[in-house]
Amino acid sequence: MSLPFTCAPANPSTRAPRRPAPPGACDSHFHIFGPYDRFPLSPSRPYTPPPALVPHYLDMAGTLGLSRHVVVQASVYGTDNRVTLDAVQALGPARARAVVVVDEAADEAALHAMARQGAVGARFNAVSGNGTPIAQLEALARRLAPLGWHIQLFVTGATLLEIAPRLAALPVPVVLDHMAGARAEEGPDSPAMRAALALLEGGRAFVKLCGYRAARPPYAGLAPLARRFLAAAPERCLWGTDWPHTQFATPEEMLDDGMLFDWLLDWVEEDAALLHRVLVANPAALYAFPA
Repeated sequence: MSLPFTCAPANPSTRAPRRPAPPGACDSHFHIFGPYDRFPLSPSRPYTPPPALVPHYLDMAGTLGLSRHVVVQASVYGTDNRVTLDAVQALGPARARAVVVVDEAADEAALHAMARQGAVGARFNAVSGNGTPIAQLEALARRLAPLGWHIQLFVTGATLLEIAPRLAALPVPVVLDHMAGARAEEGPDSPAMRAALALLEGGRAFVKLCGYRAARPPYAGLAPLARRFLAAAPERCLWGTDWPHTQFATPEEMLDDGMLFDWLLDWVEEDAALLHRVLVANPAALYAFPA
């Protein structure tokens, strides 16, 4: 399928990090795109990525030592979750889970069918759009609670401040994407950070430390945000690659996943127990991976 791609492709190979992930480590956030003859993109997509297929992803994950995987439905597919659920089957249902995008049109049979295929959460994307409106947050949460699912949110810091009281009242856990929408230039004590930390400390929320979107090159301001989250709520922190990194338009901008993993090692200050908690114990609990 020939498309005018608006993003750079993922790196063809990944350099090894300075030490590999521990056994059972989970990549809690990445996307799969294509093949487009089987899984066409949404006509209302906000960008057009090159294909990013399971074998390419596994090459990267293997280099980092990641053996568990959470495929996140991207905005370019809207509420058509076939590519994400197919990726779970390709990766292996025992070691992969899906976060899907559903709205009020999804009936109970469809939700239960997705749960049987490995779905454990539903994503709201208020940044890229082409998904579920935030207005449906409470109604959808009530329907997802009996399934044991969580809600995942990609929001700006300003939006998080606005909806934080609503999130605290939901009957399901909440997972905050991409450093909870905080911005590195605002520092680790910004209003968005304080709102996110209050949700984490309330015991019902998690944050994903895949955070390069929170800063501009050379990304030096990310470490204070990550370390603040880790110090405040180490049992509520997750990490993901965000592969294949769709925010980059050119290969020259593309970040290497081995380098991203080295950032995590810096953030945990080489603390093996903390690294195990972020990569193994926390995702195992949230995503219900087998012991």
